[in-house]
Amino acid sequence: MSRPVADGTRHPTLEALLSRPYPAVMGVLNITPDSFSDGGQYMTPDRALAQARRMIAEGADIIDIGAESTRPYGSQPVPRDEEMRRLNPVLAAVVALEVPVSIDSMKSPMVEWALGNGAAIANDVWGLQRDPDMARVIAAHGVPVIVMHNRDKPDASLDIMQDIAAFFERSLEIAAKAGIPDSHIILDPGIGFGKTQEQSMTVLARLDELRTSGLPVLVGASRKRFISAVVPSEPKQRLGGSLAAHLIAARGGARIIRTHDVADTVQALRVAHAIESKR
Repeated sequence: MSRPVADGTRHPTLEALLSRPYPAVMGVLNITPDSFSDGGQYMTPDRALAQARRMIAEGADIIDIGAESTRPYGSQPVPRDEEMRRLNPVLAAVVALEVPVSIDSMKSPMVEWALGNGAAIANDVWGLQRDPDMARVIAAHGVPVIVMHNRDKPDASLDIMQDIAAFFERSLEIAAKAGIPDSHIILDPGIGFGKTQEQSMTVLARLDELRTSGLPVLVGASRKRFISAVVPSEPKQRLGGSLAAHLIAARGGARIIRTHDVADTVQALRVAHAIESKR
């Protein structure tokens, strides 16, 4: 069932989004000073809300809000009180826009607070394996969870697809023990997290191997460092590479694309779907 919003339009539920013939688009809203691509741009509530509105107008189906940078290199841990201070004036206003909101946090108390205040999805970059209370909190709220593969540091000697499979197996065991049903789990292979640039590209090339789980897959390759390994570029110069990676991910079975560049990504995904439907 879809949900009405203030302007009279209706936004579909996550279940409906995942059943569409092309991927849902998740817009990134970083309320951080140090995120690798857009740190500091949306630190004030007015700017954050304006960006959320802009992304929804551009076609974002989900808004992913984070107040602590989780970038693999150089991010600084944020105390819970500071994370709360950043989120508190923004979350309710974005939730009121009636698009599903995902809370991107590694701390179970923050996830619990956000879910209690209208967030509809939990996004854990450590796949339920870092915070021992995360799975319980998510199960208690009965919401979907994005389980991301991560490592403390890259290891070029790994078969990265085997490592991801083993990681997800552990995450699913944790989820089952806590009472999170498989129907609430979305897998994220963690492009750029704990991986060499070559491994990130390997994951995108072999993404269809994750479909054997039967669970929906999310991919966030937006502006990631591996793009610069192919064509040297700064994060904001990586739109073309991001679109290429996301189109390949969609062909490989990704059901959600997480991006900083919503309008371009929506256009690319829908045009690709329209062309492929003529085969």
